[in-house]
Amino acid sequence: MSMEETTNLTEQIEAHETVGKPGRYWHYVEDKSAIHCDLCPRACVLKEGDRGFCFVRKNEGGQMLLTTYGKSTGFCIDPIEKKPLNHFLPGTSVLSFGTAGCNLGCQFCQNWSISKSREIEILSEHASPEDIAQAALRMGCRSVAFTYNDPVIWAEYAIDTAKACHAIGLKTVAVTAGYITPVARPEFYSVMDAANVDLKAFTERFYKKVTLAALEPVLDTLKWLKHESNVWFEITNLVIPGENDNPDEIAAMCDWIVTNLGEEVPLHFTAFHPDFRMMDVPPTPPETLTRAREQALRAGIKYAYTGNVHDSGGGSTYCPNCKTCLIERDWYEINNYHLKDNKCPKCNCTIPGVFEENHGNWGRRRQPVNLNNMA
Repeated sequence: MSMEETTNLTEQIEAHETVGKPGRYWHYVEDKSAIHCDLCPRACVLKEGDRGFCFVRKNEGGQMLLTTYGKSTGFCIDPIEKKPLNHFLPGTSVLSFGTAGCNLGCQFCQNWSISKSREIEILSEHASPEDIAQAALRMGCRSVAFTYNDPVIWAEYAIDTAKACHAIGLKTVAVTAGYITPVARPEFYSVMDAANVDLKAFTERFYKKVTLAALEPVLDTLKWLKHESNVWFEITNLVIPGENDNPDEIAAMCDWIVTNLGEEVPLHFTAFHPDFRMMDVPPTPPETLTRAREQALRAGIKYAYTGNVHDSGGGSTYCPNCKTCLIERDWYEINNYHLKDNKCPKCNCTIPGVFEENHGNWGRRRQPVNLNNMA
Protein backbone atom coordinates (compact mmCIF):
# COMPACT_ATOMS: atom_id res chain seq x y z
CA MET A 1 0.00 0.00 0.00
CA SER A 2 1.38 3.40 -0.98
CA MET A 3 1.80 6.32 1.43
CA GLU A 4 -1.10 8.11 -0.25
CA GLU A 5 -3.37 5.04 0.06
CA THR A 6 -2.38 4.63 3.73
CA THR A 7 -3.19 8.28 4.43
CA ASN A 8 -6.56 7.99 2.68
CA LEU A 9 -7.39 4.81 4.61
CA THR A 10 -6.52 6.46 7.93
CA GLU A 11 -8.71 9.46 7.07
CA GLN A 12 -11.62 7.17 6.16
CA ILE A 13 -11.29 5.21 9.40
CA GLU A 14 -11.16 8.40 11.47
CA ALA A 15 -14.24 9.74 9.66
CA HIS A 16 -16.18 6.57 10.38
CA GLU A 17 -15.34 6.64 14.06
CA THR A 18 -17.96 9.34 14.57
CA VAL A 19 -20.46 6.48 14.27
CA GLY A 20 -18.96 4.90 17.37
CA LYS A 21 -20.28 5.31 20.87
CA PRO A 22 -18.74 6.17 24.24
CA GLY A 23 -17.64 2.98 25.96
CA ARG A 24 -17.97 1.92 29.56
CA TYR A 25 -15.63 -0.19 31.72
CA TRP A 26 -12.68 2.18 32.17
CA HIS A 27 -11.14 4.60 34.66
CA TYR A 28 -8.47 7.30 34.64
CA VAL A 29 -4.94 6.53 35.75
CA GLU A 30 -3.93 8.50 38.80
CA ASP A 31 -2.65 11.63 37.01
CA LYS A 32 -5.38 11.45 34.33
CA SER A 33 -2.77 11.28 31.58
CA ALA A 34 -4.35 8.09 30.26
CA ILE A 35 -7.34 5.81 30.70
CA HIS A 36 -7.28 2.23 31.97
CA CYS A 37 -9.56 -0.29 30.25
CA ASP A 38 -11.45 -2.49 32.72
CA LEU A 39 -13.25 -4.66 30.16
CA CYS A 40 -10.84 -7.56 29.71
CA PRO A 41 -7.84 -8.92 31.63
CA ARG A 42 -5.38 -7.20 29.29
CA ALA A 43 -6.00 -3.99 31.23
CA CYS A 44 -4.76 -1.76 28.40
CA VAL A 45 -3.61 1.73 29.40
CA LEU A 46 -4.41 4.19 26.61
CA LYS A 47 -3.03 7.66 26.13
CA GLU A 48 -4.87 10.14 23.90
CA GLY A 49 -5.37 8.60 20.47
CA ASP A 50 -4.22 5.13 21.53
CA ARG A 51 -6.18 1.99 20.75
CA GLY A 52 -6.30 -1.13 22.87
CA PHE A 53 -4.97 -4.54 21.83
CA CYS A 54 -8.46 -5.25 20.44
CA PHE A 55 -8.06 -2.20 18.15
CA VAL A 56 -11.70 -1.13 18.49
CA ARG A 57 -11.55 0.63 21.86
CA LYS A 58 -9.82 4.00 21.74
CA ASN A 59 -8.95 6.95 23.97
CA GLU A 60 -10.56 9.92 22.26
CA GLY A 61 -10.68 13.18 24.14
CA GLY A 62 -9.84 11.46 27.41
CA GLN A 63 -12.81 9.12 27.11
CA MET A 64 -13.25 5.53 25.95
CA LEU A 65 -14.75 5.22 22.47
CA LEU A 66 -16.07 1.97 20.99
CA THR A 67 -15.33 2.63 17.31
CA THR A 68 -17.36 -0.32 15.98
CA TYR A 69 -20.67 0.40 17.69
CA GLY A 70 -23.41 -0.02 15.08
CA LYS A 71 -21.08 -1.65 12.55
CA SER A 72 -21.15 -5.31 11.59
CA THR A 73 -18.83 -7.27 9.35
CA GLY A 74 -21.83 -9.21 8.08
CA PHE A 75 -24.95 -11.17 8.98
CA CYS A 76 -25.76 -14.82 8.39
CA ILE A 77 -28.55 -17.15 9.44
CA ASP A 78 -26.99 -20.30 10.93
CA PRO A 79 -28.21 -23.47 12.59
CA ILE A 80 -27.87 -23.01 16.36
CA GLU A 81 -25.79 -26.20 16.46
CA LYS A 82 -23.05 -24.36 14.57
CA LYS A 83 -22.29 -22.09 17.55
CA PRO A 84 -22.03 -24.92 18.77
CA LEU A 85 -25.01 -25.30 21.10
CA ASN A 86 -26.63 -28.75 21.18
CA HIS A 87 -28.85 -28.23 24.23
CA PHE A 88 -30.36 -24.85 23.32
CA LEU A 89 -33.42 -24.74 21.04
CA PRO A 90 -32.17 -27.59 18.80
CA GLY A 91 -32.76 -27.25 15.09
CA THR A 92 -33.65 -23.54 15.20
CA SER A 93 -32.09 -20.75 13.19
CA VAL A 94 -30.01 -17.97 14.70
CA LEU A 95 -29.07 -14.63 13.15
CA SER A 96 -25.31 -14.38 13.63
CA PHE A 97 -23.08 -11.33 13.34
CA GLY A 98 -19.81 -9.86 14.53
CA THR A 99 -17.69 -6.75 14.23
CA ALA A 100 -13.96 -6.13 13.80
CA GLY A 101 -11.10 -6.73 16.24
CA CYS A 102 -10.38 -9.19 19.06
CA ASN A 103 -8.81 -9.19 22.51
CA LEU A 104 -6.96 -12.47 21.93
CA GLY A 105 -4.16 -13.15 19.48
CA CYS A 106 -4.89 -16.74 18.45
CA GLN A 107 -2.38 -18.00 15.93
CA PHE A 108 -5.02 -20.35 14.51
CA CYS A 109 -7.86 -17.83 14.17
CA GLN A 110 -10.36 -18.95 11.52
CA ASN A 111 -11.97 -15.51 11.40
CA TRP A 112 -8.69 -13.59 11.18
CA SER A 113 -9.87 -11.57 8.17
CA ILE A 114 -12.23 -9.69 10.48
CA SER A 115 -10.74 -10.17 13.94
CA LYS A 116 -7.30 -8.90 12.86
CA SER A 117 -8.38 -6.36 10.26
CA ARG A 118 -7.39 -2.70 10.52
CA GLU A 119 -9.44 -1.75 7.47
CA ILE A 120 -12.74 -3.49 8.01
CA GLU A 121 -14.25 -0.67 10.07
CA ILE A 122 -14.85 1.33 6.89
CA LEU A 123 -16.30 -1.67 5.05
CA SER A 124 -18.79 -2.68 7.72
CA GLU A 125 -22.55 -2.79 7.41
CA HIS A 126 -24.34 -0.31 9.63
CA ALA A 127 -27.15 -1.66 11.80
CA SER A 128 -28.73 -0.43 15.02
CA PRO A 129 -29.65 -2.86 17.80
CA GLU A 130 -33.31 -2.42 16.90
CA ASP A 131 -32.60 -3.07 13.19
CA ILE A 132 -30.92 -6.36 14.06
CA ALA A 133 -33.68 -7.55 16.38
CA GLN A 134 -36.42 -6.71 13.90
CA ALA A 135 -34.54 -8.40 11.04
CA ALA A 136 -34.14 -11.58 13.09
CA LEU A 137 -37.84 -11.58 13.92
CA ARG A 138 -38.87 -11.06 10.27
CA MET A 139 -36.62 -13.92 9.14
CA GLY A 140 -38.09 -16.33 11.67
CA CYS A 141 -34.96 -16.70 13.82
CA ARG A 142 -35.46 -17.71 17.44
CA SER A 143 -32.28 -16.03 18.63
CA VAL A 144 -29.43 -13.66 17.75
CA ALA A 145 -25.79 -14.70 18.22
CA PHE A 146 -22.90 -12.36 18.88
CA THR A 147 -20.05 -14.25 17.24
CA TYR A 148 -17.30 -14.41 14.56
CA ASN A 149 -15.13 -12.14 16.71
CA ASP A 150 -15.43 -11.94 20.49
CA PRO A 151 -18.44 -9.85 21.59
CA VAL A 152 -16.67 -8.97 24.83
CA ILE A 153 -14.76 -6.20 23.06
CA TRP A 154 -17.99 -4.70 21.69
CA ALA A 155 -19.95 -5.33 24.87
CA GLU A 156 -21.99 -2.12 24.72
CA TYR A 157 -23.26 -2.94 21.21
CA ALA A 158 -23.98 -6.56 22.16
CA ILE A 159 -25.79 -5.54 25.36
CA ASP A 160 -27.98 -2.98 23.61
CA THR A 161 -28.81 -5.48 20.85
CA ALA A 162 -29.62 -8.17 23.40
CA LYS A 163 -32.04 -5.82 25.14
CA ALA A 164 -33.71 -5.02 21.82
CA CYS A 165 -34.04 -8.76 21.15
CA HIS A 166 -35.56 -9.50 24.54
CA ALA A 167 -38.07 -6.70 24.03
CA ILE A 168 -39.62 -8.63 21.13
CA GLY A 169 -39.25 -12.14 22.49
CA LEU A 170 -35.96 -13.26 20.92
CA LYS A 171 -33.21 -15.03 22.82
CA THR A 172 -29.52 -14.14 22.73
CA VAL A 173 -26.28 -16.09 22.43
CA ALA A 174 -22.68 -15.10 23.14
CA VAL A 175 -19.91 -17.05 21.41
CA THR A 176 -16.85 -16.03 23.36
CA ALA A 177 -13.45 -16.91 24.73
CA GLY A 178 -14.63 -15.87 28.18
CA TYR A 179 -11.76 -13.37 28.50
CA ILE A 180 -13.58 -10.72 30.52
CA THR A 181 -13.07 -9.07 33.90
CA PRO A 182 -15.24 -9.58 37.00
CA VAL A 183 -16.13 -5.88 36.66
CA ALA A 184 -17.74 -6.23 33.23
CA ARG A 185 -18.94 -9.82 33.48
CA PRO A 186 -22.26 -9.37 35.34
CA GLU A 187 -23.73 -6.78 32.99
CA PHE A 188 -22.60 -8.57 29.84
CA TYR A 189 -24.02 -11.95 30.80
CA SER A 190 -27.16 -10.56 32.41
CA VAL A 191 -28.65 -10.15 28.92
CA MET A 192 -27.39 -13.45 27.46
CA ASP A 193 -29.63 -16.50 27.42
CA ALA A 194 -26.90 -18.86 26.27
CA ALA A 195 -23.16 -18.90 25.66
CA ASN A 196 -20.54 -21.09 24.11
CA VAL A 197 -17.18 -20.54 25.75
CA ASP A 198 -13.98 -21.51 23.95
CA LEU A 199 -11.72 -23.26 26.42
CA LYS A 200 -8.83 -23.23 24.01
CA ALA A 201 -6.50 -25.47 26.01
CA PHE A 202 -5.75 -26.36 29.59
CA THR A 203 -2.24 -24.98 30.10
CA GLU A 204 -0.99 -21.47 30.70
CA ARG A 205 1.84 -22.27 28.28
CA PHE A 206 -0.61 -22.71 25.41
CA TYR A 207 -2.60 -19.59 26.26
CA LYS A 208 0.54 -17.46 26.49
CA LYS A 209 2.23 -18.86 23.39
CA VAL A 210 -0.69 -19.48 21.03
CA THR A 211 -3.41 -17.00 22.09
CA LEU A 212 -1.31 -14.24 23.72
CA ALA A 213 -3.65 -14.43 26.70
CA ALA A 214 -4.02 -16.34 29.98
CA LEU A 215 -6.00 -19.39 31.08
CA GLU A 216 -6.99 -18.46 34.63
CA PRO A 217 -9.43 -15.64 33.74
CA VAL A 218 -11.28 -18.03 31.42
CA LEU A 219 -11.60 -20.61 34.18
CA ASP A 220 -12.90 -17.88 36.49
CA THR A 221 -15.54 -16.95 33.91
CA LEU A 222 -16.65 -20.57 33.58
CA LYS A 223 -17.01 -20.97 37.35
CA TRP A 224 -18.91 -17.68 37.54
CA LEU A 225 -21.29 -18.75 34.76
CA LYS A 226 -22.04 -21.99 36.57
CA HIS A 227 -22.44 -20.69 40.08
CA GLU A 228 -23.43 -17.02 39.71
CA SER A 229 -25.60 -16.83 36.58
CA ASN A 230 -28.61 -18.36 34.88
CA VAL A 231 -26.93 -18.49 31.47
CA TRP A 232 -27.12 -21.84 29.69
CA PHE A 233 -23.57 -22.49 28.50
CA GLU A 234 -21.57 -25.12 26.67
CA ILE A 235 -17.81 -25.44 26.20
CA THR A 236 -15.77 -25.89 23.03
CA ASN A 237 -12.22 -27.21 22.91
CA LEU A 238 -10.54 -26.90 19.49
CA VAL A 239 -8.11 -29.82 19.41
CA ILE A 240 -4.85 -28.86 17.66
CA PRO A 241 -2.33 -31.60 16.81
CA GLY A 242 0.88 -31.24 18.80
CA GLU A 243 -0.39 -28.26 20.79
CA ASN A 244 -3.26 -29.26 23.09
CA ASP A 245 -4.14 -32.83 22.08
CA ASN A 246 -2.12 -34.64 24.73
CA PRO A 247 -4.38 -37.17 26.50
CA ASP A 248 -3.03 -36.08 29.89
CA GLU A 249 -4.02 -32.47 29.22
CA ILE A 250 -7.48 -33.49 28.04
CA ALA A 251 -7.90 -35.68 31.13
CA ALA A 252 -6.90 -32.79 33.39
CA MET A 253 -9.37 -30.48 31.63
CA CYS A 254 -12.22 -32.97 31.95
CA ASP A 255 -11.47 -33.57 35.63
CA TRP A 256 -11.47 -29.82 36.26
CA ILE A 257 -14.82 -29.43 34.50
CA VAL A 258 -16.42 -32.22 36.53
CA THR A 259 -15.04 -30.87 39.81
CA ASN A 260 -15.78 -27.17 39.22
CA LEU A 261 -18.74 -27.10 36.84
CA GLY A 262 -20.38 -30.48 37.28
CA GLU A 263 -21.09 -33.37 34.94
CA GLU A 264 -23.88 -31.80 32.89
CA VAL A 265 -22.10 -28.99 31.03
CA PRO A 266 -21.84 -30.12 27.38
CA LEU A 267 -18.29 -30.29 26.03
CA HIS A 268 -17.53 -30.07 22.30
CA PHE A 269 -14.22 -31.33 20.89
CA THR A 270 -13.83 -29.74 17.46
CA ALA A 271 -11.40 -30.30 14.62
CA PHE A 272 -8.65 -27.83 13.77
CA HIS A 273 -8.03 -26.87 10.15
CA PRO A 274 -4.86 -24.99 9.10
CA ASP A 275 -5.42 -21.25 9.04
CA PHE A 276 -3.85 -17.83 9.66
CA ARG A 277 -0.40 -18.35 11.23
CA MET A 278 -0.68 -22.10 11.77
CA MET A 279 -0.78 -23.27 8.16
CA ASP A 280 1.99 -25.79 8.83
CA VAL A 281 -0.04 -27.73 11.41
CA PRO A 282 -2.06 -30.67 10.01
CA PRO A 283 -5.82 -31.01 10.48
CA THR A 284 -7.05 -32.88 13.53
CA PRO A 285 -7.53 -36.60 12.78
CA PRO A 286 -11.12 -37.68 13.48
CA GLU A 287 -9.85 -40.46 15.74
CA THR A 288 -8.24 -37.83 18.00
CA LEU A 289 -11.65 -36.24 18.56
CA THR A 290 -13.24 -39.63 19.18
CA ARG A 291 -10.57 -40.45 21.74
CA ALA A 292 -11.07 -37.11 23.49
CA ARG A 293 -14.84 -37.60 23.58
CA GLU A 294 -14.43 -41.07 25.06
CA GLN A 295 -12.03 -39.67 27.67
CA ALA A 296 -14.59 -37.05 28.65
CA LEU A 297 -17.34 -39.64 28.99
CA ARG A 298 -15.11 -41.84 31.15
CA ALA A 299 -14.27 -38.82 33.30
CA GLY A 300 -17.96 -38.44 34.09
CA ILE A 301 -18.99 -35.71 31.63
CA LYS A 302 -22.47 -36.73 30.51
CA TYR A 303 -22.67 -34.84 27.23
CA ALA A 304 -19.52 -34.89 25.09
CA TYR A 305 -19.55 -34.15 21.38
CA THR A 306 -17.28 -34.02 18.33
CA GLY A 307 -17.50 -31.20 15.79
CA ASN A 308 -16.10 -29.89 12.49
CA VAL A 309 -16.10 -33.50 11.23
CA HIS A 310 -18.78 -35.78 9.85
CA ASP A 311 -19.52 -37.92 12.88
CA SER A 312 -23.22 -38.56 13.44
CA GLY A 313 -22.56 -40.58 16.58
CA GLY A 314 -20.30 -37.94 18.10
CA GLY A 315 -22.73 -35.15 17.25
CA SER A 316 -25.87 -36.79 18.62
CA THR A 317 -27.32 -36.46 22.11
CA TYR A 318 -27.75 -39.59 24.23
CA CYS A 319 -29.47 -40.23 27.52
CA PRO A 320 -26.65 -40.61 30.07
CA ASN A 321 -28.75 -43.11 32.02
CA CYS A 322 -30.07 -45.62 29.47
CA LYS A 323 -27.97 -44.56 26.42
CA THR A 324 -31.00 -44.01 24.19
CA CYS A 325 -30.27 -41.67 21.26
CA LEU A 326 -32.49 -38.69 21.98
CA ILE A 327 -31.39 -36.26 19.25
CA GLU A 328 -29.82 -37.82 16.19
CA ARG A 329 -27.81 -35.31 14.16
CA ASP A 330 -26.12 -35.49 10.78
CA TRP A 331 -23.81 -32.49 10.70
CA TYR A 332 -26.21 -29.78 11.92
CA GLU A 333 -29.37 -31.46 10.71
CA ILE A 334 -31.72 -33.26 13.11
CA ASN A 335 -32.92 -36.61 11.75
CA ASN A 336 -34.67 -37.90 14.86
CA TYR A 337 -35.85 -36.14 18.02
CA HIS A 338 -37.20 -38.12 20.97
CA LEU A 339 -37.11 -35.70 23.92
CA LYS A 340 -40.39 -35.26 25.78
CA ASP A 341 -40.60 -32.36 28.25
CA ASN A 342 -36.80 -32.34 28.57
CA LYS A 343 -36.89 -36.02 29.51
CA CYS A 344 -35.83 -39.31 28.01
CA PRO A 345 -39.07 -41.11 27.03
CA LYS A 346 -37.55 -44.47 27.92
CA CYS A 347 -36.24 -43.93 31.46
CA ASN A 348 -37.57 -40.43 32.34
CA CYS A 349 -34.06 -39.02 32.92
CA THR A 350 -34.07 -35.19 32.73
CA ILE A 351 -31.74 -33.73 30.10
CA PRO A 352 -30.42 -30.26 31.01
CA GLY A 353 -30.77 -27.43 28.53
CA VAL A 354 -33.36 -25.22 26.86
CA PHE A 355 -35.65 -27.51 24.87
CA GLU A 356 -39.10 -27.26 23.37
CA GLU A 357 -41.67 -29.93 22.55
CA ASN A 358 -40.93 -29.62 18.86
CA HIS A 359 -37.47 -29.09 17.45
CA GLY A 360 -36.66 -26.57 14.73
CA ASN A 361 -36.25 -27.60 11.11
CA TRP A 362 -33.67 -25.11 9.83
CA GLY A 363 -31.26 -27.92 8.98
CA ARG A 364 -27.63 -27.28 8.00
CA ARG A 365 -28.20 -24.23 5.79
CA ARG A 366 -26.18 -21.02 6.08
CA GLN A 367 -27.87 -17.97 4.60
CA PRO A 368 -25.97 -14.68 4.28
CA VAL A 369 -28.19 -11.66 4.88
CA ASN A 370 -27.81 -8.01 3.88
CA LEU A 371 -29.81 -5.93 6.33
CA ASN A 372 -29.52 -2.85 4.13
CA ASN A 373 -31.51 -4.60 1.41
CA MET A 374 -34.34 -5.59 3.71
CA ALA A 375 -37.55 -3.59 3.84
